[in-house]
Amino acid sequence: MILHTLIDYDTLRVIWWLLLGVLLIGFAIMDGFDLGTAILLPFVAKTDLERRVVINAVGPVWEGNQVWLILGGGAIFAAWPPLYAVSFSGFYLAMFAILFALILRPVGFKYRSKRESASWRSGWDWALFVGGLVPALVMGVAVGNVLQGVRFHFDTDLRIFYDGSTLFELLNPYGLLCGLLSVAMLAMHGAGWLALKTDGAVAGRARAVGRIAAVATVALFALGGAWLWLAGMGYHIVGTIPADGPSNPLAKTVALAPGAWLANFSAHPWMLAGPALGVLGALGSLALLGSRSQGGAFLASSASIFGIISTVGLSMFPFILPSSVDLRSSLTVWDASSSHLTLFIMLVCAAIFVPIVLAYTAWVYRVLWGKVDARAIADDSSHAY
Repeated sequence: MILHTLIDYDTLRVIWWLLLGVLLIGFAIMDGFDLGTAILLPFVAKTDLERRVVINAVGPVWEGNQVWLILGGGAIFAAWPPLYAVSFSGFYLAMFAILFALILRPVGFKYRSKRESASWRSGWDWALFVGGLVPALVMGVAVGNVLQGVRFHFDTDLRIFYDGSTLFELLNPYGLLCGLLSVAMLAMHGAGWLALKTDGAVAGRARAVGRIAAVATVALFALGGAWLWLAGMGYHIVGTIPADGPSNPLAKTVALAPGAWLANFSAHPWMLAGPALGVLGALGSLALLGSRSQGGAFLASSASIFGIISTVGLSMFPFILPSSVDLRSSLTVWDASSSHLTLFIMLVCAAIFVPIVLAYTAWVYRVLWGKVDARAIADDSSHAY
């Protein structure tokens, strides 16, 4: 017996859809507080020492958190090659902007405190701010465009063509709304991390700004859902599509179906746990930031991120990337994956290496546990950021 036949092809596809969601949520939670902390840097730190405290709150861990981005990109490349191809061609300029902003972060961390010059340090502080704001905004904008449909199509030879024009067409009203939601969500998350890792004035300002971000997260999430419903966004597969058939996006018929993105929640009420967790997590972060809870606000904001991102995936299932110009070119779980054998081999690798990554991450955070000491930073100019 061939081993990969132990798990059905359709089951493997669903497993890898779930794993893709886990990796994206893992990136948003683990690297999200890094981005959120950078977004908050100009607002929670007034002196050079306070800014160093904020930077040192994430400086030792941000590189390890980037592993989730690499894992997510690798999973898309290997498990969902058409999705990878469309995303990296259609969102090329958006991804270039994200990568450029992310490159600013390591440079800013390493060089910011190399000189005593106030203008030098201020410049790198703003670079770190941009390095947090731009990825958060653009990633949210990308999700907003995915919900509306992306301008791409396949020809009869399954060659991919992107029919969009510039980065600016992605900056449509709904895309910008989702981008602002992403910024607010990660700012809330970063505030929870700073409340956990710092003391004094920095922690106090982080709690105040974080509460504003939590309110904005709830409001923007609710507005996004209402807009989705009122605009009647959604796609629907006409007829049936073989869940265990070969990956051929053109072997199906798709129609626009107003309100289809909300149909899954009616058909499967348990899916309402996603949006409920998104709202309740943000409200919990709001309350716990006000009560000065140690770590509770961070866990609540993590739950909110989990709920908000899972809401998108659950509402669109089985669609992964709908096409707005050629409906049948839309990518779904059933026709955008790698082969049965490839998915099985990847699952075995994931079962081995993901627990190792989780164990190592847990060990690192255990070693680095505790609050950032401002006096220790002031006395250690050679090792602290």
